[in-house]
Amino acid sequence: MIILVAILGFVTLGGLGYVVAGAGTPDPRITKRARAIAAPRVVEKSSRARMAAQDAGNRRKQLLQTLKEQERLQRRASVSLYAQLQQAGLSVTVPQFWIASGVVGALVFVGTLVFRMPIWAALPLGLVAGLGLPRWIIKFLAGRRTKKFTGDFSDAIDIIVRGIKSGLPVHECLRVIARESPAPLGPEFQRLVENISMGMGVDQGLEKMYERMPTPELRFFTIVLAIQAKTGGNLAEALANLSAVLRARKLMREKIKALSSEATASAFIIGSLPICVSLLITVTTPSYMAIMYTDNRGKMMLGAGAFVEMFGIWVMRRMINFKF
Repeated sequence: MIILVAILGFVTLGGLGYVVAGAGTPDPRITKRARAIAAPRVVEKSSRARMAAQDAGNRRKQLLQTLKEQERLQRRASVSLYAQLQQAGLSVTVPQFWIASGVVGALVFVGTLVFRMPIWAALPLGLVAGLGLPRWIIKFLAGRRTKKFTGDFSDAIDIIVRGIKSGLPVHECLRVIARESPAPLGPEFQRLVENISMGMGVDQGLEKMYERMPTPELRFFTIVLAIQAKTGGNLAEALANLSAVLRARKLMREKIKALSSEATASAFIIGSLPICVSLLITVTTPSYMAIMYTDNRGKMMLGAGAFVEMFGIWVMRRMINFKF
């Protein structure tokens, strides 16, 4: 009797386990219900991954498009004479510049004729003085002003970062920069604030500012603001990272300048040595060099020497001029 009860209990427990665990193939209705419950989660995960990939692709396309647009504006600014005058900070129109260049060229041409130089030498000197010298002066002034703007630009970004963290809007931070920063940074931001106050957007005002000051630092700042306005995010953190990058670029630029200072001094000495020696011999012993200025063969030799000298100076400048 005991054995029979034990067998019946074992069979009962086995049957219950079989029923609870499921027998053979599962019920199609149960399987369908389980799939219906799990399918939305799978679809939701795949849709999230697809949307994240699309957002990353859109941001990448937007960044490339912004970079191309800024590169186009920089090329246009480097070619236009009006933009170069604005970069130099001069309130001179293009017609006035050409009139002044013509007057300078005419004065140099007349002055060379007064000193009894041949017309074939006076004419090139007049053209160089009228066309090359004013453009070189404009480029020099623009480069000096751009360098000063770049040196103070990272401090301006730090002002914006501290202002945003303290609760000030971006427009008020720009006002602080325009009021407290030295020239040319302060006047440029003042024009930006005035354009924004008249109804122009921040991106449009920065584009106008970039035309007057086409620097890579300002281009990075414009891209950061444009992307943040379209995609959102922590603007203070993005600008703080940008400030760190700009300071690292400045440090690298100064390091390159220090490492290439010896080569720059050597190139200056080598380039000026032939000119200084010829002038010194002309002053101390005029009869020794007179034949070079009177004989046709001497004139040809001087012309060839001047051409080779200018070519050598150009080559040395290309070797020591690092764009960073």
